[in-house]
Amino acid sequence: MEHQTKAQQSPPHVVIVGGGFAGLYAAKSLGKAPVKVTLIDKRNFHLFQPLLYQVATGSLSPADIASPLRAILGKNKNTQVLLDRVLDIDPEQQKLLLRDRKELGYDILIVATGVSHHYFGKDHWQTDAPGLKTVEDALEMRRRIFLAFEAAEKETDSAKREALMTFVIVGGGPTGVELAGAIAEIAHKSLKNDFRNIDPTTARILLLEGMEHILPPYPPELSAKAQASLEKLGVTVQTNTLVTDIANNIVTFRQGKHTDKIKAGTILWAAGVKASSLSKVIAERTEAQLDRSGRVIVEPDLSIKGYSNIFVIGDLANFPHQGEKPLPGIAPVAIQEGEYIAKLIKQRLQGKTVAPFRYSDSGNLAVIGQNRAVVNLGSLKLSGFLAWLIWVFAHIYYLIEFDNKLVVMVQWAWNYITMGRGARLITGQDSTNIPSEVETEQKEYQLIEN
Repeated sequence: MEHQTKAQQSPPHVVIVGGGFAGLYAAKSLGKAPVKVTLIDKRNFHLFQPLLYQVATGSLSPADIASPLRAILGKNKNTQVLLDRVLDIDPEQQKLLLRDRKELGYDILIVATGVSHHYFGKDHWQTDAPGLKTVEDALEMRRRIFLAFEAAEKETDSAKREALMTFVIVGGGPTGVELAGAIAEIAHKSLKNDFRNIDPTTARILLLEGMEHILPPYPPELSAKAQASLEKLGVTVQTNTLVTDIANNIVTFRQGKHTDKIKAGTILWAAGVKASSLSKVIAERTEAQLDRSGRVIVEPDLSIKGYSNIFVIGDLANFPHQGEKPLPGIAPVAIQEGEYIAKLIKQRLQGKTVAPFRYSDSGNLAVIGQNRAVVNLGSLKLSGFLAWLIWVFAHIYYLIEFDNKLVVMVQWAWNYITMGRGARLITGQDSTNIPSEVETEQKEYQLIEN
């Protein structure tokens, strides 16, 4: 039987789980609606993930791309922010089980908890090859990248020095391409004159992609231009390459029938994502279907089949109702889904109906390096400097708060002039050793928490 929102005297209670793009834009859009809104997140800040790679490569600091949720939603008098984690859902009683409090009731539930790294059943690879989804991930990547050059400066064995100055990025999607391009610029520009015993420009940077082209969702001509731009920066791009093992800083990969190995001081993972653990809870409690990555397959209005008051949006949702493939897990999709759900809720309260969700595709962008990017705007496909300018202004536009926009613009302008990376701090573990475990840099992270 279809479950409907409970009728009651007080305003309907809308609970949003997740403060990423989808959840945050839903909450912002409900700010003046006649509802009570509770936003739950395990972090107290919204993170602008598209620029997380710039934290990992020393261009920006974490606080530059993060905004406290309470500050963003402070003017929404109908909205409460809870720092907590959802453990379970009871769709029959319309309640959530939280980690720090027993339960929380809801009338309408919006789940937008996103995705994490996917190692395709090889989770032990994470020790050698961290992914990039959180502030901690970015700080760990940054530590490994810059520590590799420092360790090479002290190394007297040529073979070991060569391994330390070898960087392997697994996955040729936007994140992998951006990381490879940024590391190449670090080696060839930012650190060019900073060492005495090594030449950073001799660093070897490999980008491994399992498909025929890097940036698989992009048109082949843009993928080819992106690869050409990376190669000009000194990146070696290997497509049709499948990684079969990662252990002890050695990457084993296969190209056709040929298997090879490479020893690398720094290995970074950008090859896949999987849904957050809450997707399994949703499937168990509602019998919702999941795709291979664990994302929840949703109805045309982003609800779960049989539960018209439970919605899944953002990267956690598989929306198969537009085009041959599900919508991609990118920020514009999440933002539009969040705004759509807010509109749907407000229309329902007025007894009106809303047409099924439809994503308005404004194009895809990927940056390769300074003055280098590719932009797919449908009929218009651009590369080079103009594409880079579009990428810059698009990312400034989507940053949440004005102070973040201003800080990032100033930092980018200074980096453009000086070719510097002012946030290239090595923090965390003992900086005399190449890292083998993930640790968090506490002081900088606390700046965000506060």
